[in-house]
Amino acid sequence: MNSNRFPEADRAALYAHAEAYLDALAARDPSRLPWAERVVFTENNVQLAIGDGTWNTASGRRDYDLKMADPATGQVAWFGVIEEHGLPAIMALRLRIERGRIAEVEAIVTRKVENSPFPSIDTYIEPRPLMLADVAPAQRTPRERMIALADGYFDTLQLNDGKLFTHFTDDCERIENGMQTTHSDSFPNYPVAALGTREQFEKGQYRYDDRLRARRFPLVDEEKGLVLAGGFIDHCGKLVDFAWTDGTPVRSFYHFPHSYCLLEAFKIVDGSIAGIEAVFIDVPYHMPSPWGGER
Repeated sequence: MNSNRFPEADRAALYAHAEAYLDALAARDPSRLPWAERVVFTENNVQLAIGDGTWNTASGRRDYDLKMADPATGQVAWFGVIEEHGLPAIMALRLRIERGRIAEVEAIVTRKVENSPFPSIDTYIEPRPLMLADVAPAQRTPRERMIALADGYFDTLQLNDGKLFTHFTDDCERIENGMQTTHSDSFPNYPVAALGTREQFEKGQYRYDDRLRARRFPLVDEEKGLVLAGGFIDHCGKLVDFAWTDGTPVRSFYHFPHSYCLLEAFKIVDGSIAGIEAVFIDVPYHMPSPWGGER
């Protein structure tokens, strides 16, 4: 493999690692990259050998480019769109760099053949300015508090009954697999999508989310106010018909055992979640993680 070309783990070097990885992936040539002696490489929650998976299929990438970096842990993440034999797929990618070499690669790739109406690739054109912007120093949140707010989001989502365990800005929007799922009229059979993030949780829409499991927060970008989280959402399928907190009857989509595996970015400004971006896939119910997790 090539020698280490990125000796410093600052933001610029970490971004350079991400760019080099994506260029090598499009060329289907992992030998271009500096690999650590021991590497853990997973795609869609399965550990693979370097050179397998999308290394066999990638043919390029599109313009969507959302990066975040954590010099304290040597990690960088990228959300965007790759092409496989010319067909687009949304990817969330995380790398951990150790002494200038790639020690960990984690990718979630969602393709149009999965979880319709997701992914919505045609709407995933460019990142929101909110997600790209630096947070003003006076509005930054300490690292551990940022993780607590993201973890509180998962606590709110788990067995959601209307109680909030985190804080949201009034204009917080959520994008999932390329599609905005708040303040949206794109889901005629899913009326909760017309509401804002806080309102959706206050309604108790997500009572059927039984477990937010194997939670991890591997990357915290304090300058940009971004936390990258990994984990699973489990639906045991027991709860089908229920009511919002205002008495409106609703029906769960998950009438069978089902899980999502996700990488999710939270934008935190002045102590509140201001934006959310998730990439997830369907996986077998209660599938374990090769990365472990807090619980």
